[in-house]
Amino acid sequence: MNEIEKYTNKIFEDIKHIDENGNEYWEAREFSKVLEYSKWSNFKKVIEKAKLSCNNSNYNVSDHFAEVGKIVKAGATSKRIEDYKLSRYACYLIVQNGNPNKKIIALGQTYFAIQTRKQELTELAANLFRITQTDEVLKNKKVNNENEACMTHHDVGQAVRQTRKRIGGTMPEDLPTPKKSIKQLENEETYKIKEVN
Repeated sequence: MNEIEKYTNKIFEDIKHIDENGNEYWEAREFSKVLEYSKWSNFKKVIEKAKLSCNNSNYNVSDHFAEVGKIVKAGATSKRIEDYKLSRYACYLIVQNGNPNKKIIALGQTYFAIQTRKQELTELAANLFRITQTDEVLKNKKVNNENEACMTHHDVGQAVRQTRKRIGGTMPEDLPTPKKSIKQLENEETYKIKEVN
């Protein structure tokens, strides 16, 4: 990992929070400062674009952009301000919709794209594990009829799912769908390299 990657990881990981259920989240107000938005109203516009992207990807917006309020001191009085608990996917969408001329936004796009790809790879690995384990059970039990094979597939799938849940892994239904596939990102990088050369 190079120095820029270490710096980027530190920036975004330092403001990450973990809730009482072990779920990670980022607070929008903190996130806006890291992304160098001096006005909440400007950052709120980016959030609205990101929420629209989330909705267009057929995800429940409130699962990724949970509205929360904060009480802050304003002189002798207190007032309630708007804030959000953002999922990793919400952060990904925000940096995708942010001002790309800001260096920190560009770094955030790379960071959250990589993290999203890691989640994709985790899901692929879990599926591969389920498939290989099902194949082993089918061979060991010498399953040769369709009904028993279907039951075996179901049982192994449930066992893998429960194991994943027990050890705190991200469940498949909680994984975001990225806007771009790994292949699209590879093609874009190849194009950039060709432009430089």
